[in-house]
Amino acid sequence: MVAVKKSLPRRQFDVVVVGAGGAGMRCSLQLAQAGLSVAVLSKVFPTRSHTVAAQGGIGASLGNMSEDSWYWHMYDTVKGSDWLGDQDAIEFMCREAPNAVYELEHFGMPFDRNANGTIYQRPFGGHTANFGEKPVQRACAAADRTGHALLHTLYQRNVAARTQFFVEWMALDLLRNEAGDVLGVTALEMETGEIYVLEAKTTVLATGGAGRIWAASTNAFINTGDGLGMAARAGLALQDMEFWQFHPTGVAGAGVLITEGVRGEGGILLNKDGERFMERYAPTLKDLAPRDFVSRSMDQEIKEGRGCGPDGSYVVLKLDHLGAETIQKRLPSIREIAIKFGNVDPIKEPIPVVPTIHYQMGGIPANYHGQVVDWKNGQNNVVKGLYAIGECAAVSVHGANRLGTNSLLDLVVFGRAAGNHIVNLHLEKQRAHEAVPAESLDFSIGRVAKLEDSKGTEKVQDVGNAIRTSMQRHCGVFRTINLLEEGVGQIEELAQQAQHVAFKDKSKVFNTARIEALELANMTEVARATILSASKRTESRGAHALDDHPNRDDENWLKHTLWYSEGSRLDYKPVQMKPLTVDTFPPKARTF
Repeated sequence: MVAVKKSLPRRQFDVVVVGAGGAGMRCSLQLAQAGLSVAVLSKVFPTRSHTVAAQGGIGASLGNMSEDSWYWHMYDTVKGSDWLGDQDAIEFMCREAPNAVYELEHFGMPFDRNANGTIYQRPFGGHTANFGEKPVQRACAAADRTGHALLHTLYQRNVAARTQFFVEWMALDLLRNEAGDVLGVTALEMETGEIYVLEAKTTVLATGGAGRIWAASTNAFINTGDGLGMAARAGLALQDMEFWQFHPTGVAGAGVLITEGVRGEGGILLNKDGERFMERYAPTLKDLAPRDFVSRSMDQEIKEGRGCGPDGSYVVLKLDHLGAETIQKRLPSIREIAIKFGNVDPIKEPIPVVPTIHYQMGGIPANYHGQVVDWKNGQNNVVKGLYAIGECAAVSVHGANRLGTNSLLDLVVFGRAAGNHIVNLHLEKQRAHEAVPAESLDFSIGRVAKLEDSKGTEKVQDVGNAIRTSMQRHCGVFRTINLLEEGVGQIEELAQQAQHVAFKDKSKVFNTARIEALELANMTEVARATILSASKRTESRGAHALDDHPNRDDENWLKHTLWYSEGSRLDYKPVQMKPLTVDTFPPKARTF
């Protein structure tokens, strides 16, 4: 047993929020304005959180450009989720959407405007009027920098509310008592290398996604699944981890995102023959079909020999017909990305694109108040003192496939909902902070000490690259049982190798080798959860397209997957089909 240091520096707060993206800062704003003491931890400066990369818009049925309804938005989201989304949470999100966007507008978020001064809205994939009859304009946009505008707006409001930020800090582990209540986190201050105990009456995980477990990803390098790793090590389940969204339009060879807003503005996908092939796959919505559908269509075009380029490995996104003025006004960042990463000017020539991993639909199970839940004895039991919001959470509003613009909406709706729920607990009037058990501290500090003292021969970079390569090969757009099962074996072997990584630099100050080793532990948990969950779901649903079982199986698989780290075991729970106030949308075939 590695000796552990007991006299760690401690800080106490009403709430510790781990992550300073859109969800974390929307939650912390609610808390700080209510007078609670709140600490927000972030590996990077808050405005460099991955929310800044969101481009196309935030979905809300404002009806500024065309007739719309929250009820239609709800239907599109349920259908988009391939009926794996929980309909109570989906109704809550879609009902709250207009108020959430108007609130951002009043915060000062610089949305694009129509001639009459209302918020500009563009069409987006899978968003329709009158239950699929025709596309609708629902994406509230700030050019193609909507996430950037959102993040800066929330940061400014948090500064005004005197939120306390811990910048360049990494949360390590959840601290729990014998009853399973969460009492805070251990955290590493990168500047000094010191480990702190941050005690909290409530802890909120808002750590974002984990797309860096794939070799080709639109995700930032910070997206290593830290919150998911913390939850898994604490004995909590990870839900629906087989469902990962491949965004149809990543720049070929670079993976950098080209927003769906390009197609919303009128951009079209073409194969090597110059054919607008989506008209064959989705006659009604064409290029604005949901992302899982478009990604599979693109992949099929490439596999059947109609791809572009010298090796036929991509298709192209044409937008020169929109005109230079529209591109420079509505899509300025996309032009810059295309020039820098694709070596093409979209005003003159099409952009080479290929499906690229983008978003995790699964995560830490939570209800629509943000409370983390643990499935036991046939029901969801609230984990006291712990919330999860944003991409790291599975509420589950996205189910098997997320509609574009619902990610930013998820952040602000459930960030605000969690904040309000915590405020209503009146933490300032509750008991004092509970003492953290020594066993909980020993586990976390011992884990870090073991890593520090490791004499293993494995390199963090080598194991990480092997995980990414294996996930890319075995868990792609189209999957087979044989590939997945082979991948399960490989990932478990790599997880064992990850136990024996070592790094030579033992310095304390900004030691990135230590950070990457700690991130690898989290990535390993996410990869294990993903590949095993996918190997056992014998159907095709949403983003999980299984060649051996090409059809959706509602009789056997209308249920959520739950993966537990200890023993790498699976459990399942039913989808919540009953909405809050309206009738259920029963499953039916998805056509576009």
